[in-house]
Amino acid sequence: MNLKITGLNFDVTDAIRQHVTAKLERINRHAGNLISMTITLSVDKQRNKAEADAHLSGKDLHVETVEDDMYAAIDILMDKLDRAIIKHKEKSGNVRAAPAPQTDAE
Repeated sequence: MNLKITGLNFDVTDAIRQHVTAKLERINRHAGNLISMTITLSVDKQRNKAEADAHLSGKDLHVETVEDDMYAAIDILMDKLDRAIIKHKEKSGNVRAAPAPQTDAE
């Protein structure tokens, strides 16, 4: 997986980079088909914004969040991204593989 972390009006420190990569380990367990991830962190008048663009095979996901604390924004962003990937994974399952419901005719 290619990972790119950028900061707008914000210097990405090693501590924040390690925090993001630690949170991404959980997402890697759910998304085996993750090709690349771009995370953009920005600060605008005491509002910390975190955005993630995930490129999966067959789908691109965009998730963003705005919080007062950058670490909280990253945590909430990863939770949202995890839910979005799980939802995509469940949707992309083979629908025809499920057996048709059987009705009891008497």
